[in-house]
Amino acid sequence: MVNQAHLLDRRPHRDGPELTLAGGLRVARARVHEICGAARWVFALEWAGRTSGPVMWIKPAWSTETLFAPGLGPWCDPTRILTVKAGQTRDILWAMEEALDSGAVSAVISEVSEIPELTPIRRLHLAAERGAQKGAEAPIGILLTPERGGAPGVETRWMVTPLPSGHPAWRLDRVRARMAAPASWTMARDHSGALTLTPAAGPD
Repeated sequence: MVNQAHLLDRRPHRDGPELTLAGGLRVARARVHEICGAARWVFALEWAGRTSGPVMWIKPAWSTETLFAPGLGPWCDPTRILTVKAGQTRDILWAMEEALDSGAVSAVISEVSEIPELTPIRRLHLAAERGAQKGAEAPIGILLTPERGGAPGVETRWMVTPLPSGHPAWRLDRVRARMAAPASWTMARDHSGALTLTPAAGPD
């Protein structure tokens, strides 16, 4: 049985399951995080690639953009990604909540065109925690938000912007985190194809 007292505890989860990203960065599983900035899709794929199970990617019904499978290879096995389309933001958040609650996915990535309110974010956290009790891998929720983001109540917020370079490179800013200070890195792929992080100046 799920511990309801634990589910309603909104304090940071210090000892819960974590996902390890490039450079040893760690983020809490069974929680919802926000990624914004012009290259937010890139970092979402990095997260997805670090999981081992199915990934649900929820897009607005009006979007004409699709995930280009050959381009996903360096980040995540495209056969693990299930693309779903939903109507308005509330529909996207409902679908995300149901997927996180199911315990059947390792990650749910949702593209929204407006910033969700606090109550839906709390519901997503609860759904992710319940899903962690059901599945083999605690799920992680990722909200892709426009411009500089600003969703209330998320576990972390990251901004990713492309950098002019002769090889793929991005500026990664950890803008907000419950358990860590703001910080910035340059994220790039080296000659072997490995993703590397080097410290950069602080967020703008």
